Amino acid sequence: MARLRPGWLVALFALVLAVSAWFPWLTTADGRANAIGGKIGTIAVPPPGFGVGQLIVLLAAILIVAAAMAARELSAKVASSAALAISVIVAALLGWYFRLYVHTPVAVGYGMYLAVAMTVLAIIGSVATMVVAWRQTR
Repeated sequence: MARLRPGWLVALFALVLAVSAWFPWLTTADGRANAIGGKIGTIAVPPPGFGVGQLIVLLAAILIVAAAMAARELSAKVASSAALAISVIVAALLGWYFRLYVHTPVAVGYGMYLAVAMTVLAIIGSVATMVVAWRQTR
């Protein structure tokens, strides 16, 4: 009988989170910017260089690996705990990104809404993955 493996859903959510970094996260009347630093039009944020958006993408890639490890039952307890911790860290970084760059002329774009939704789903899925991993008897 097949067992429930929510780790694959967490990996999918993390993949969509990583892809959403290329969608507009910040918008103004005459420009937009994505999480990885790409800009179109005249928008002053985010500044050039490695920043919070790139860190979110890096952690999303690590989350994919941790979730896949939990789904494949490779150190499932540790991997599922790591997936939850990474998901919560990404949520905190999204809040930090919002606090740093969203102010009066700058509004949130649909990419950031997608990233927040995927992060919330990843947290919920990581909790389910932990429950499945910790309930297994081996």
